[in-house]
Amino acid sequence: MLMSLFEVQSPPAIPSAAAPPVPGESPVWVPIRSLAPRHRERIARHLLALSARDRYLRFGYAASDAQIKSYVERLAFERDEVLGIFNRRLRLLAMAHLAYTPDGGSGAEFGVSVSARARGRGYGRRLFDLAALHARNRGVQTLLIHALSENAPMLRIARHAGAEVVRDGGEAQALLKLPGETLASVMEEFVESSAGEWDYRLKQQARRMRRLKEALSALAQRP
Repeated sequence: MLMSLFEVQSPPAIPSAAAPPVPGESPVWVPIRSLAPRHRERIARHLLALSARDRYLRFGYAASDAQIKSYVERLAFERDEVLGIFNRRLRLLAMAHLAYTPDGGSGAEFGVSVSARARGRGYGRRLFDLAALHARNRGVQTLLIHALSENAPMLRIARHAGAEVVRDGGEAQALLKLPGETLASVMEEFVESSAGEWDYRLKQQARRMRRLKEALSALAQRP
């Protein structure tokens, strides 16, 4: 079961049809990239950096380092969508896991986490909207969100997206009915994916240039 952890204040500049903007919140847009098996190390580093409280909110239990590493190793990139937001040094600040039903059914489950230092920027909402967009374009009819009842930000986002939230003691479950795929939704996903890929490549190139500059500077300082 996926759980969710983030604190959110702002919706994206291009709102998804599945998640309308929250009144009174200023828009924000940040590129998001689809992650692949080669990103496992960065994903593990991001999740392992979460505090004990944050791990509890994200996974629904006090996940140990070993349990987090096992979760990362079991990520099925060939089936699911794993999305990430990177800073300019290619550190993973936030990630979402959109897990499709193994039997190829019409449902998917959403989980998200945001680094403590990156909260309040709307990253969780951006990941939620893009995950919903990916899901509807793949024929998913229902997006499922599991969250602890105390995770107010996640439940607020789910409600504003139109989800039906049911509480059961310390846990809550939100079901979001997604609209069907359209030409506009397909084009929106294409633009989002392209922007995320180009942003990542530019950051890679910038990092290479910084490392080259540092290396040249170190050589110049040698006697």
